Amino acid sequence: MIKTTMKIDGMMCGMCEAHICDAIRKAVPAVKKVSASRGKKEAVFLTEDAVDHDRLKSVIDATGYTCLGVESVPYEKKGLFRRK
Repeated sequence: MIKTTMKIDGMMCGMCEAHICDAIRKAVPAVKKVSASRGKKEAVFLTEDAVDHDRLKSVIDATGYTCLGVESVPYEKKGLFRRK
């Protein structure tokens, strides 16, 4: 899994967060989990494969918000048991 974090400026309310999540779901149909936070000024989502950062940035910018940056890192779900 890959965790992608996008820094986004311009979100003011819960509807803004929903708008960002919808835009990400449309741009990345394989997204597993997406959440946005106006307080943290970011959106975070999980995918199986890497995503195109430039495409994501243009999708968010097209909605009227400003994408300040995109970062992807490997993600392993934390649980009670470790896989060996």
